[in-house]
Formats: sequence, C-alpha cells, structure tokens
Amino acid sequence: MFCYQCEQTAKGGCTKIGVCGKTDSTASLQDLLLHFTKGLSQVAMAAREQGIEDAEVNRFTVKAIFSTLTNVNFDDARFVKLINECAALRDRLKAKVPGVEFDGPAVLMPALDLPGLVAQGREFGVDNDPEPNPDIKSLKHTLTYGLKGVAAYADHAAILGKEDNELYAKIQALLAATLATDLTLEQAIEAGLECGRINIRAMELLDDANTSAYGHPVPTAVKLGPTAGKAILVSGHDLKDLETLLKQTENMGISIYTHGEMLPCHGYPELHKYPHLAGHYGTAWQNQKKEFAEFPGAILMTTNCIQDPKNYIDNIFTTGLVGWPGAVHVSNEDFTPVIERALAMPGFDADVDKGSVLTGFARNAVLSVADKVIEAVKAGDIRHFFLVGGCDGAKPGRNYYTEFVEQAPADTVILTLACGKFRFFDKQLGDIGGIPRLLDIGQCNDAYSAVQIALALAKAFDCGVNDLPLSLVLSWYEQKAVAILLSLLALGIRNIKLGPSLPSFITPNVLNYLVGNYNIAPITTPEADLAEILG
Repeated sequence: MFCYQCEQTAKGGCTKIGVCGKTDSTASLQDLLLHFTKGLSQVAMAAREQGIEDAEVNRFTVKAIFSTLTNVNFDDARFVKLINECAALRDRLKAKVPGVEFDGPAVLMPALDLPGLVAQGREFGVDNDPEPNPDIKSLKHTLTYGLKGVAAYADHAAILGKEDNELYAKIQALLAATLATDLTLEQAIEAGLECGRINIRAMELLDDANTSAYGHPVPTAVKLGPTAGKAILVSGHDLKDLETLLKQTENMGISIYTHGEMLPCHGYPELHKYPHLAGHYGTAWQNQKKEFAEFPGAILMTTNCIQDPKNYIDNIFTTGLVGWPGAVHVSNEDFTPVIERALAMPGFDADVDKGSVLTGFARNAVLSVADKVIEAVKAGDIRHFFLVGGCDGAKPGRNYYTEFVEQAPADTVILTLACGKFRFFDKQLGDIGGIPRLLDIGQCNDAYSAVQIALALAKAFDCGVNDLPLSLVLSWYEQKAVAILLSLLALGIRNIKLGPSLPSFITPNVLNYLVGNYNIAPITTPEADLAEILG
C-alpha cells in the first residue's frame, strides 16, 4: 500500500499499515473502488451527452468516493460489495449508450475473489500513477482528495433531499479528468480551482438541507457534564441520524449526547427541542479511544471519523457509510440494537457539572448582530477577527492553535469551526460589548457560513474580503479540509496560514505557486504569527 491523503501520514506515506488503522488490503480495495468510480464517471458523462441522467449512478458516485475518505470504512467485505455494485451500475448504464467506445476503468472487470481484488487494487494506487510530471501528479492527487471532501458534503445534502444534477456532473467530470494523460499544468491548476468552486455549491446545498430541516442555528449553551441515567453517544456529522435516534428514544429515559463534530447540532431549533438531547461528551475524534472506552452507554458512529474500537467493540454501532470489522452495522432507519445496548448498560450514576460551552453562531446568528459588530470595529473595540479552525489530529504541533487563541489580544474575536475547536472550545474568553470573543460557527461544512459572514462584512465595509481585518489560521487532517482550502483559493482568499504540517502530496513547485499567488504560508509560532498579522 501507499497512502498520503491525510495529515498524519507516516514519513511522507503509509506503506505497511495506515496511521488511521487501515490495512494493506483495505487501502488496495479503496484504491480499486475509486478507480472503478472513475470508469463509472466516464460512462455517466457519455450518457449525459445523450440526454441520460441516472439518479442511482449519481448517488452511488458520491457514496463510493466518500467511502474512501479517511476514517470512514475499514470493512473489506463492504468494499467488495461496493466494487461489484459499481461495475454493475457502470455496465447497466453502458448498455444505454451503444456505439460509444470506452477504455480503462470503464471496461475493467473486477476480480472474482478478495485476494484478486486486492491484487487488482495495487495496480491503481497513487504510487502507480503513470503521470510523468511530478507537479501535475501532485495537482491530480490534490484534486482527487478535494473531490472526496466534495462527495462527503454532497452525500450529506442528498440524505436530506437536496441534490443538484449539475454538481454530480462536475464531480464525475473532474474525477474522470484525473485519468487524463495530457493535462497541462494550467489545466491541472484550473481543475483544482473548479473543485473548490463546486465544493462551495456542495456546502451551500448542505447548508440549505440542514437549515430547511432543522431551522437556522441559534446561540445555545451546551452542557458538558453528564446526567444520571442511561446514555447513547452520537458521533460523526449526520444530523438526520441524530434526529431519527432522538425520535426513537423519546420518553425512554435515555439521554442522548453529542460527540465531536455533532456539537453544533445543539444549535438547531428542531434538534434542540428534544429534552433528552442532554449535552456534549468528550472532545475531538482522535481522543475517542479513551473517551469511548469510558462511556457507560451505547455509541453510534454516523460518519467519519471512527478509530479502532476493539476495547468497546460491543458498545459501538456503525451506520450509513461507516464500517469496522466486527462492529454491528445498523440501518439509518432503525436504531433498535443501539437502544437495546444502551438499556443493558449502566449509564451514568450521577449528574456532574462540568460547565457549558456556546455553539450556534452560524451566519444568521452573526449577521443578525452585524450592526453591533461593524460599530465595534469602527469604534476600535474590535481590532481583528481570526478564523481558527479545521480538522484536529493527534500529531505533535497542534497545541499551536490553543496557544494562538490564548494569546490573541482581548480586542480580537475568534471564529471557529470543525473539530479543531476542541483545542480551545471551553476557554472562557469573555466578550466585547456583548459579542462573545469565541464564536462557534459549526461543523467543517459550515465554512460556507464563515464565507457568507466574510462576504457580508466586506460589503458593509465596502472592501474586498482580503482587505478585512480577518485572518485565517487553519488546521487540516483529512480530505474535507482539502476541499475547503480549494474553495478558499477559488474565492481568491489570500494570506492563509496552514498547519500543523503541509500536505505530503504538494510538491515544492506547487507550494511555490500557492505562495506566489495566494501568499499561503505554514504556521510558525503563535507569538510570531500574531505579531506578523497584527503588525
């Protein structure tokens, strides 16, 4: 195997077992599924040219791509099924476009057994990419990883009924473009920026899906300590799964807790209305092995980021695209096994007061007080805004983000989103004229809200976004962060500081391009970066 798609990749690329825990066979099957999905995309493009839009193919495309994102599915048997389903969908659609000549993954047949599929997958890993130009190869891989993030957001939106055939068409076209052998450097760069643009559309769709179903988030205090009684912990990102579970556990005496990226769910009125949505437990995804082992109830993993649950395998359940060998996988519509396990476990024996945190500062909440924010800036009460967020991780160097927030001057405001917030989410930073200094915008996809806030402020101050007293200090881990970064670049946003390390798939020449055109830079120290930004 060879994998370098996440920030924690070992020594430039995992070659024996992934830092995430995936095995050589799982990595190969993921590579093979992605390759078959490129072939499916080629056929979908040809069908579209003849006026054929296949809804099942479109939905499968984003599901398949999302399944290969870091920390989603580790179950080889599930990948075998997906690969065969991909080939079957491809061939069914191919029959509708007779006379069209295909090659490559559009005609490849899957091997007949698991060892054969694993061997097949090794042929199509990133280390066997035939692209001779290292910079174009780097850009192709960046595009591939960005598309994994786009697919995740498109899948979340589709679950709530929000889809866009044009978005599916562009995902398929860009995925198929990674097979091209004649891309110029300029075309490869443009493909990456186009990935960023369609990710904005995917996040917009998801924002519409979430707010249409559950209302616009409002500032909400979330209890951190447990409540005595039976308990279920919900991790991942999926709001509909949480709603379904809340409905199925009404009046059962079971408290439902959020974990990780589910924290912002408390800000949605249609979710917050359930009294047994009791609070938030734990911190970021990389701490789950300790925190989940100590949780005295059942655990439901709705999307990434699952880790090896061997110490609590009987208590954790996966749903949707998530999979781990040996963990019980349940339907999104029936969480009975999760509920039964929670009732059989001891639950928390006492109420514990650990304080609370605020969430729910999405665009509507912030822009509703935009006049106060603008007034505070003009009066000099707010000197600068920092967007400090992104994916958290376990690799050393991430304490930078805690220290940065702690050292940010008292006349600055911290906007945050995604699980990177757990480095400082419970810090008591006070307020400026009633405006909290720490504003939790939401999940990683709520970067859409952050962009809308920035655009609205730029309009109010009659300037460009890059002229605002706003700096982006981002952490990355997996491929949704890559998609968001490409979106920011597509919007022309400059001066981003990125860490804790730069992607292994970025070559020196590509990095020089990003520095020269966008002034993107690696983080250094909180003291030095604050001094540079604030002058």
